[in-house]
Amino acid sequence: RCQFDEHASHEFSQVNSAFTFAATDYFLKNDIRVKPDLDALGALGDAGWYCIRSILWAADYELPKTVTAIRGTVSRNAAGVLLSCGSSLLWDDEKVATFHCSFNSNLTTNFTVSGTRGTLHVDDFVVPFKENSATFSFSSDSGFTELVTGWSPLPTQLHVATDLPQEACLVREFARLVRAIIDSGSKPDQKWPVITKKTQM
Repeated sequence: RCQFDEHASHEFSQVNSAFTFAATDYFLKNDIRVKPDLDALGALGDAGWYCIRSILWAADYELPKTVTAIRGTVSRNAAGVLLSCGSSLLWDDEKVATFHCSFNSNLTTNFTVSGTRGTLHVDDFVVPFKENSATFSFSSDSGFTELVTGWSPLPTQLHVATDLPQEACLVREFARLVRAIIDSGSKPDQKWPVITKKTQM
């Protein structure tokens, strides 16, 4: 986040986020995410939340002015549960974002943020390719070479190593928050409930 804010701009102009996976026949018939009485939002309530949260992260959790379903992206199963959908989000200051989520497409977890002077791109924003590291690319003040045969400067690839997978980090953070309440009498941290509410409203 710091890299993007420092080199691209504090305001993004465009975000694109996608989380799709090709569900098995068994999943499409039996999983709770395709049952209207268990999780009627289907792909939106599963894969879509990741896309929405990534977009809100780029917008510093400022809610958009309007959200509109993208025509032609919606598919449902026989019970009416969403199997795929897409949407566009617009802010008053003309920022725009789009997302697509689906149970019917090859595994994709792309996230791209474009600012006035830079672009951040992540190919594995939901589950990293490797559990002990994550990679993203960043480009700033990009342009074509003189004969338009390449880019200058090239995007920078950045690797972030971790000693624990993200699921363990989540449990560790939750335990830290609970321990602070028990040991120090701290108040519950409102950051995560607020972000969760904004993601799902």
